[in-house]
Amino acid sequence: MKKGLMPAPSPLRLTRRAALHATTAAMAAGAAPWTLAQEGTTKAAPQLAAPATLQIVGPWEFTSMSPASSGYMLLNLQVCETLLGADDTGRPQPALAQRWKVSADGLAWHFTLRPGARFHDGSRATAAVVVQSLQRAQKAPALLSNAPIASITAEGDGEVLIRLSRPHNALAAQLAHYSTLVLAPESYGADGKVQRIIGTGPYRITKLVPPQQVETEAFHNYERPASTPAPAVRSVAYMAVTRAETRALMVEGSQAHLAYGLDPASLRRLRRHAKVGIASVTLPRTVIVKLNAALPGLQDVRVRQALSLSIDRAGIAHALMGDEALAATQLLPPTLADWHNPALPPLRYDPEAAQRLLREAGWQRHSDGLRGPDGQPLVLSIRTFLDRPELPLIATALQEQWRLAGIAVKVVIGNSGDIPLGHRDGTLQLAMAARNYANVPDPAGTLAGDFSAKGGDWGAMGWHSDAVVQALAELMRSTPDARRAQAMRATVTQTLQSELPVIPIAWYRQHVAVNRRLQGVSLDPLERSYRLTDMHWSNA
Repeated sequence: MKKGLMPAPSPLRLTRRAALHATTAAMAAGAAPWTLAQEGTTKAAPQLAAPATLQIVGPWEFTSMSPASSGYMLLNLQVCETLLGADDTGRPQPALAQRWKVSADGLAWHFTLRPGARFHDGSRATAAVVVQSLQRAQKAPALLSNAPIASITAEGDGEVLIRLSRPHNALAAQLAHYSTLVLAPESYGADGKVQRIIGTGPYRITKLVPPQQVETEAFHNYERPASTPAPAVRSVAYMAVTRAETRALMVEGSQAHLAYGLDPASLRRLRRHAKVGIASVTLPRTVIVKLNAALPGLQDVRVRQALSLSIDRAGIAHALMGDEALAATQLLPPTLADWHNPALPPLRYDPEAAQRLLREAGWQRHSDGLRGPDGQPLVLSIRTFLDRPELPLIATALQEQWRLAGIAVKVVIGNSGDIPLGHRDGTLQLAMAARNYANVPDPAGTLAGDFSAKGGDWGAMGWHSDAVVQALAELMRSTPDARRAQAMRATVTQTLQSELPVIPIAWYRQHVAVNRRLQGVSLDPLERSYRLTDMHWSNA
């Protein structure tokens, strides 16, 4: 907790000392100091001036200047734009491109740019500049490198043409991914690496202190319809704060106006706070355990199934996430209506069935109560991180539930980057993460990366299914009729449910603490934008 941070005083009994502390905290957050009416007067309280800066705290750090690494932060803060956007259901929407069309054979995609689009340095966002950004975004392992792009060219100043070597229906979703953000030429150094962030969004960066601080202000040259007013929120400061408890205390003490990533205990407390509201949205995100199926102890599908059957998901969801309905019965949540398969037998908690499968797989109990293959107890390590505060708690709960099943697991808490690193160097055994399956607005794109023949950083490791790869490839290649598309999605979901290359634990609900003076707050279920331009301040 920062020095001088105090909970907001009660509005019923505001002492002179409490008023002084409250004023100090509000001024630290950029608000104008307020004046208390003298006791015994009947004058109406003066209206509060709008804070000079909207203060946001969250767990996510700005780890790199590369859009492929930190582009999601630039997209959320509305600093940069992608060629296409997405609505709440993932359907493509205009962004830097105001319209587009696709040829009858699916091989030529024409994009018409917004004619008045300018970068924050005043230069025009021409087709040639957009082409350069997209070509940079094609470099492996970036997402766009997986698209069958034959060429990207400029057609005059305002048209971009992408030609494909084969039909690829997923291109629209991939062009909405944060790794394809369009940056000005002056953003890049002589070595081709990003040195400055110069985008086309409604906010421009005024200060960047990686990995914790980003400050922005409204970009006055951002083109908008004449009927659309300029943003009411003129400047924004984002700070990465590791501890969830600290983030909650900051919004309680008016040192932050929005706090993302709340822990369950703080969430319960904040729900009773007079000056703080809670905004919530169910996300297409699932808490998963990623397994290294190449390990001798985890190659047998019966062992993976036993690990799943030993998990009391309802208990975890109720105790640690505050809602038993978030217990995952399959990988993809009901919010992804096309991909949630109601015909699947739900994942269940059945310790006896788990023990039977372990015995069948040759895992015998030893004198210490632990099980393991080949006559030796097996101790596994599960990696997780603090960016989402519930993850270490869930990992600890799994550790105990698996111990009761005879499976020893050690919890290792590090950085989120440790998981893809462990995947690539082969040292990963188990990992817990909260995976967003609409990171690419069409889930097929995310799933294709996670469950490709070679696996993915946040998906399969040491496991693959030709049927899954082929089904996802067909969905991304073309737009099959509704019945065929449903059959392809069913192939994917049924295989993942039976083979369990990742084990689903819980679905996810985002909770954000909001200072009640901040109005117009809505949460993006795809986590693409903080929607700052919709917000305004109340005078009350």
